[in-house]
Amino acid sequence: MSLMAALAIVGALVLAAVIAHGAWSARKASPRRAEGPVDGPRVEPTLHQQHANDPGIVLDPGALPELKPPPRRASARLDPLIDAIAPITLEAPVSGELALTHLPPSRRAGTKPFLIEGLNAETGDWELPASGQRYGEFQAGVQMANRSGGLNQIEFSEFVQKLQGFADGVGGMVEVPDMIDVVNRARELDAFAGEHDAQLAVTLRANGAAWSVGYVQQCAGRRGFVPGVLPGRLVLPSAEDGAPPLLVLGFDAQAALAEDPNIAAVREVTLSLDVLQTPEVAEPFPAWHDAARTLAADMDAAMVDDQGRTITLHAFAAIGEDLKILYRKLEARDLAAGSTAARRLFS
Repeated sequence: MSLMAALAIVGALVLAAVIAHGAWSARKASPRRAEGPVDGPRVEPTLHQQHANDPGIVLDPGALPELKPPPRRASARLDPLIDAIAPITLEAPVSGELALTHLPPSRRAGTKPFLIEGLNAETGDWELPASGQRYGEFQAGVQMANRSGGLNQIEFSEFVQKLQGFADGVGGMVEVPDMIDVVNRARELDAFAGEHDAQLAVTLRANGAAWSVGYVQQCAGRRGFVPGVLPGRLVLPSAEDGAPPLLVLGFDAQAALAEDPNIAAVREVTLSLDVLQTPEVAEPFPAWHDAARTLAADMDAAMVDDQGRTITLHAFAAIGEDLKILYRKLEARDLAAGSTAARRLFS
């Protein structure tokens, strides 16, 4: 080996030693560092922290698009208390036009009404299918009881058949409730309704000469009654828009259809109150009692029941006390008089 080569090797070794000594000295002079993980909670970096040192990326969490579906609202038309409800799931939203095309032509299963409504994909509202809307799912409900009785197996089968036809048309899958369970619930609901139904009626019978139709209409009109839809029917409208009438005054329909209302003779009229159709707060019973008393005085009539027996003030008072008990029982079942569910059930 030449002298120059040897000197080069020695120089390199000396230089490496100097560098190593400098690094060791710097490490020894720096603050001591913890070995292993540092105790204490670890804080997840936010979007701003993750990209604070990246001048090419600026993220604002408030500007991110909202991807969650709209909040789902409860149906205003179907009530699990009185309806058997069947969900219909879809793989993708469908148009209102498609739904309308496949709706059954009849909205009844036997004597029980049913309806199909869709969950609006934009608003989250359950609504009757309409053109120009899109629906992410559907549900159908059939009423389990009304004054025609409880839902039976034949009516339930008719409901399922019509529902399945709709589901096939929109490409949906139906979750049909158990028939035996539904029919049993319908039977129990019908029994409750039968025990708590209340329709009051008092007959006003002429003490002397018969009345003309025009006279009846005139006397009733002074008490706020107006002509109803059917002949021989006058109604006292409810203060609630769209609600059933508070009271109904009925008389012979043939007399009402006479060409001259001042000639056709009427000897009695019936004043009725459908208790379950009006909220207690509207005081329908006092209104019924007052109307019966004042009309009887105006028309010179006796107040009698359906057996022809005179209705006394004591009898009216007893009816009023019974109604107070009835109202409390209905409220305990979430079927308060005048509520939507009660009006549907007692119809």
